[in-house]
Amino acid sequence: MSISAILFDMDDVLCGYDVETRIASLAEISGRTTDFVRQAIWDGDFLDRSDRGAFSADAYLAEFGRLLGYPLSRAEWVQARKRAMPPFKEMVQLALALKGRFPVALLTNNDHLVAETIGELFPEIVPIFGKNLFVSAEFGMAKPDPACFLACCERFGAEPSTTFFVDDRPENVEGARRAGLSGHVFSSPAGLLKDLALQGVNL
Repeated sequence: MSISAILFDMDDVLCGYDVETRIASLAEISGRTTDFVRQAIWDGDFLDRSDRGAFSADAYLAEFGRLLGYPLSRAEWVQARKRAMPPFKEMVQLALALKGRFPVALLTNNDHLVAETIGELFPEIVPIFGKNLFVSAEFGMAKPDPACFLACCERFGAEPSTTFFVDDRPENVEGARRAGLSGHVFSSPAGLLKDLALQGVNL
């Protein structure tokens, strides 16, 4: 089946995501220990619920601060998140090159605040994806739920059967395949280029 559109994950595909760096930054900002931050934010279901749209951006930030026991500002939240997600420059360039040949979009398991602040967090991708930057919270569900991919493709205006999805998590790629997309489990730009070539896409 030929490819007519490409859908990218964000964290650990287009940029890194080091949760320990983010935790350390939040600890520094709030005066808490890293163990406290990890337990308060990461050990419960808060982030999973946020990825599924349980909180507006403002409500999410308020709850984040409540769990942290510190009135975290939006700027502080952005600072900690941005430190943890260095761009993968080669992948950003690859996404840009693919945009020259296909419609491209991004689907990340993330909350409404990521959607509102993506221009601060990861400005390099805004010109590439534009209005086709989607967070799972917009759909009220998250990867690997096949329904999440179908909702994203509908919003994107892409046909699932000819959409190629790139994600670092095998379970997410499997979810995309159950929704009718084709997919690639990302580990390196070279591996992605090889798989694209097998699909008839040579750069």
